[in-house]
Amino acid sequence: MPKTIPFLLALTIASAASTASPARTADLAKDEAQISNLEQAYWEYVKTSDLEKYRALFRDDFVGWPFITTAPVRKDDHITDWITNNTSKGVTLQSYSMEQLAVRVTGDVAITHTWIRTGNTWQILGGMSAPVNSDGK
Repeated sequence: MPKTIPFLLALTIASAASTASPARTADLAKDEAQISNLEQAYWEYVKTSDLEKYRALFRDDFVGWPFITTAPVRKDDHITDWITNNTSKGVTLQSYSMEQLAVRVTGDVAITHTWIRTGNTWQILGGMSAPVNSDGK
């Protein structure tokens, strides 16, 4: 019987300017769709254990605080260890479902994880996680 990895993706909402031109609104919608697709790719890479593509999502100066660590970690602190620690025990992500509650883009920063645009690419700059209870909360 496959085991599953419990997780909670904490979503943060940031405020944005209340007025925008139609062109800017279209650009924001495009950026928000890109971020939503990258969030989906994040979990697909976890599911398929594609560690190379998973690592590529993170900037070199990434810092985050997974709930399983006692201190923040950086990209070079073995950002994929939580995946390999589970897969080495036969624990893999079998399926997942995402409900995108919010993506907020302001300039070159997007808030879900904290994504930052570098040239034409978005990468994760920071993030946090928390355990889930049996109710998924």
